[in-house]
Amino acid sequence: MFFFNHRSLMDSGGWSPLTSDRYQWLEVDLGERTRITAVATQGRYGSSDWQTSYLLMFSDTGHNWKQYRQEDSRGFFPGNSNADSVVQYKLQQPAIARFLRLIPLDWNPSGRIGLRLETYGCPYTSDVVSFDGGSSGLVFRFSPGLRRTSREVVSLKFKTVRNAGTLLHAEGEGGLSLSLELERGKLQLLFRQGGTSPSEPRRLASLGSLLDDQHWHHVVLERRSSHLNLTVDKHTERVQIPADLWSQKPVISKRSFHGCLENLLYNGLNLLERAKHNDQQVTLMGNVTFSCTEPVSVAVTFHGPQSFLQLPGAAASSSGGVAVGLQLRTWNKAGLLLTFDLPQHGGVVWLYLSEARLRLQIHKAGRVLLELSAGSALNDGQWHSVELNSRGGRLTIAVDKGEGGSAHASPSFPVAIESDLFFGGKSDSQGCRNPFNVFQGCMRLLTVENQNVDLIMVQQKQLGNYSNLQIDMCGIIDRCSPSRCEHGGRCSQSWTVFHCNCSDSGYSGATCHSSVYQQSCEAYKHNGNTSGHFYIDVDGSGPIKPQLVYCNMTEENTWMVIQHNNTDLTRVRPSPGVNQHLVHFAYSTEEQQLSAAISQSEHCEQELFYHCRKVEQNPDSHGTPFSWWLGGPGSGRIQTYWGGAQPGSQQCACGLQGDCVDPQHYCNCDADRTEWAEDSGLLVHKESLPVRSLVLGDIQRPGSEAAYRVGPLRCHGDKNFWNAAFFDKETSYLHFPTFHGELSADISFLFKTTASSGVFLENLGIKDFIRIELSSSTQVLFSFDVGNGPLEVRVDSSIPLNDNRWHRVRAERNVKEASLRLDELPAATQEAPADGHFHLQLNSQLFIGGTASRQKGFRGCIRSLQLNGVTLDLEERAKITPGVRPGCPGHCSSYGSLCQNQGRCVERANGFQCDCGLSAYTGVFCHTEVSAIFKSGTSVSYTFKEPYELIRNSSTLPSSIYSDMTLRGENVSLSFRTNQSPALLLYISSYYREYLALLINKHDKLEVRYKLDSSRDAEVLRSRVRSLANGQLHTVSIRRLTDSVSVQVTTHKHTPAVQCHSQHLLISTDKSDELDPDLARLAALGFTGCLSVVHFNSISPLKAALLHPDTSPVVITGPLVQSNCGSPASANPYAAENTHHLSDQSGSVGSGQPLVNAIRTDSALIGGTELFLCTRTHISPQDFVFGSN
Repeated sequence: MFFFNHRSLMDSGGWSPLTSDRYQWLEVDLGERTRITAVATQGRYGSSDWQTSYLLMFSDTGHNWKQYRQEDSRGFFPGNSNADSVVQYKLQQPAIARFLRLIPLDWNPSGRIGLRLETYGCPYTSDVVSFDGGSSGLVFRFSPGLRRTSREVVSLKFKTVRNAGTLLHAEGEGGLSLSLELERGKLQLLFRQGGTSPSEPRRLASLGSLLDDQHWHHVVLERRSSHLNLTVDKHTERVQIPADLWSQKPVISKRSFHGCLENLLYNGLNLLERAKHNDQQVTLMGNVTFSCTEPVSVAVTFHGPQSFLQLPGAAASSSGGVAVGLQLRTWNKAGLLLTFDLPQHGGVVWLYLSEARLRLQIHKAGRVLLELSAGSALNDGQWHSVELNSRGGRLTIAVDKGEGGSAHASPSFPVAIESDLFFGGKSDSQGCRNPFNVFQGCMRLLTVENQNVDLIMVQQKQLGNYSNLQIDMCGIIDRCSPSRCEHGGRCSQSWTVFHCNCSDSGYSGATCHSSVYQQSCEAYKHNGNTSGHFYIDVDGSGPIKPQLVYCNMTEENTWMVIQHNNTDLTRVRPSPGVNQHLVHFAYSTEEQQLSAAISQSEHCEQELFYHCRKVEQNPDSHGTPFSWWLGGPGSGRIQTYWGGAQPGSQQCACGLQGDCVDPQHYCNCDADRTEWAEDSGLLVHKESLPVRSLVLGDIQRPGSEAAYRVGPLRCHGDKNFWNAAFFDKETSYLHFPTFHGELSADISFLFKTTASSGVFLENLGIKDFIRIELSSSTQVLFSFDVGNGPLEVRVDSSIPLNDNRWHRVRAERNVKEASLRLDELPAATQEAPADGHFHLQLNSQLFIGGTASRQKGFRGCIRSLQLNGVTLDLEERAKITPGVRPGCPGHCSSYGSLCQNQGRCVERANGFQCDCGLSAYTGVFCHTEVSAIFKSGTSVSYTFKEPYELIRNSSTLPSSIYSDMTLRGENVSLSFRTNQSPALLLYISSYYREYLALLINKHDKLEVRYKLDSSRDAEVLRSRVRSLANGQLHTVSIRRLTDSVSVQVTTHKHTPAVQCHSQHLLISTDKSDELDPDLARLAALGFTGCLSVVHFNSISPLKAALLHPDTSPVVITGPLVQSNCGSPASANPYAAENTHHLSDQSGSVGSGQPLVNAIRTDSALIGGTELFLCTRTHISPQDFVFGSN
């Protein structure tokens, strides 16, 4: 049976309406509910008439239509491209309905709408029951002899227009009960505990949304022992419940439910069929009918800016007032609901939503004469009633019959319907601009002057006018159910889009998909971080949550440290009646995180210390041990070996090394001596880690005593971070199984190359594909097709990407957008099409480094390739693939800049290392200052060694400068803190009594004294910066090249003062040298303060004294205490630089006195930086020679 809108042409050629617009449809009555599996369309025979896209609607009653959506997002179907070809679509989920409606959206522009339609399916049979919401219900009781099974299943379908009601109630032993209740259109699984007073229910799960839409919804409850799977439509949630919960009876639809149930099954038993035959196990209560009687309620959907509904109002307003009512449903906070003119008064009435509240305004000549507001949270997706009434001079607006709020006013002018009413918007032809947002949502039960509005007459153009509306359906969609926000992101929505709030989740992106944390300590190190606590996310975008660990980066390896609840040495003494001592270790991370972190690491270890006295562990190496420990995944497995031994050996480290105190045993403790013994060592087998529990036996004897300590779990190396492959030609590639990223996918990797283009990754489907490529030397391209046409995202770099350095690529595609990020450049994004992304359907192998066509392959290295948080093992696959080599050396070109302060980058197989041998600093990046505080009487003397022996005469004195060499310059730097002035900071001398001295004079100014000719007095370079003896950190750099000297003083402001003790640092080549009188007096005073990072050319004497005193030419007198006193607390220093040329001015220059007549000085003070420029007339090169004989 066919129904047409307006007059139509129906002949052997097909159907074509007289008017081709979007308000036409073809409706088919199949006579009974049918399972529809496919539809096929064809244009009108022998014509230019066909539709190019269309919508499909289904209904059981011919009212309350529901739009069919492919993949929950795609709303339209592509149609025909000519009049003859047949285009068939198999429905992903069969539609069960009696009525089908096809609505053309677009058609051949050279013709008009033309259609031949065929549907495919099969008959559908069902048992249906209807409840009136009062006392009606159905009870099913178990047979007394019924054997219970470990698996029970209840399945049903329901439809209702009410948003609340109980579908199922099950009771168990001890008053336990489980209920499945509809609440605000969602299904809630509620658990209650029995007792004398009923407890508040605990919500176990919440699924579904908008379930009061008067359409069928499928529910399945499946119990497997103590687990329950709740499925609503296509979405499932798993919860845990008591195993005996259903031991008594389930009560299906325990009153209060108003609606219909279909095909109610318990373990395959059709309960409705049994109820029809008066089965004793099934009892019906109240008004129950075996058919689905449902009310007819016609809704209308407002989609956007062009939507409005116009109804005549003047004829209806016989009372001289206003009485308008409606129900609305929306996600938007704002939108126009109703407007009409007041011609006699010259005003306009506006009823609208703003900030999810109902508001009314009356405007006249641009002024607001009256304003009311009521209600709140009207954008929650629930049906809300709205009423506007004006009678007897009293104006009222009310929400939900007044329960949601109301507001009143008594205007001085009459408010009556004297013109047409406009709902949701206003026609552009009316010449009045809508000052409010358009309404997007649904309306129903419209009344004007207490008369129901027949929206079917509106649809048939017999009443009023409308534009861009869908009548007889509510097209609301809950985009947050199920939530597309991952990892706990909070979902919010409007009518057209949803938004994910990712704050506090540890993830980012449009759907909170990508982790904001690195996957290992190794990755943090290569971002330039130093030791500290970090969150690591071992599987990136995967399901495992981030975990807080300590990353120790002070050693050659980068260690991840995971603590547990007891790392202290614990003593165990005999207790009466106690033969064993049992202790459990709880770790700071969850089990899944712990297992993944161990698996990802190259090496893990844990210290196990065991001290004993008269306590045996393994008296018989082949028998049952007295003590053992549990380690490994889960609760752990029994381990009988101890630190330093092999798994399963029942031995200790001494047994493996053959040095136990008793050669007859394999553990020291088994000697059973009264003296303390120890069996300690490292546990290094990852399969046995971490240590979960420790069981200590043989502690009941008198005199027995033991002590144990289990250290934290330590792991280093990241197998994923350095997993790499090298592709040496364009035709080489690696292949992996098909990538599955249907709705959400992220891909990340690092690459380096000298080629200008090449495909990193490609996976194909029948039509779909996904590809990432280097499209040019400065551009990376991410492209894919998920059924709605190719989409491309590009990122351009300002620097070449084929520079043989590592570059990081991160691509993500989800239902909201596609994004591409390159290194630290801003991400490029492309929004998803209006109907959202389809499922990405791929079926070929995943190609890495090449393509299926063996063209445009990538030449270079790819490293740390991860798809949805899973690392692909490139190295293992490369070992068996021609043209591809595992691994990829050469990391210093990318990471060498992390080595600071003259540190040298050294290549390693997996990564790099900073060699700080030539630096005055230490640490993983040569960034940690080496500082010391000297107590009274402490001194350090450093003797410069010859690089090779020039003279073997024993009388030759050592020197820092060689007789055949001329030292044309030096670089000296150090940092200091002091409250003392005057003070000598540094003194360097040669055999010929030439020296350089750095001091603070009595005026708190810095002085540099050079004496490069023993026959002349020292020359003094003095800074104008005062108050250097203020306890703050200052850094001094002295650079001399021939006759030019520069001195820079950097003061770190806001640095806290440090209490220092008297100290003296003397660096010389001959301790017998005599100091100048002034310097001798200063040396006798000593130095009170801190010295740090002392550097002379390539030598770091203070570092040598503190870190390598046994292998360096240093003499230390008194205690030398290392400190962090040289660590600056401020990153905003100011600097003062002096540039001098040394003078040979004739005449006497007093010792310690500044040069006056010998220099010409130009100075300026610029932002705290003081510059001096000094020159001299002439100087002979030999004046600067440090020599030795």
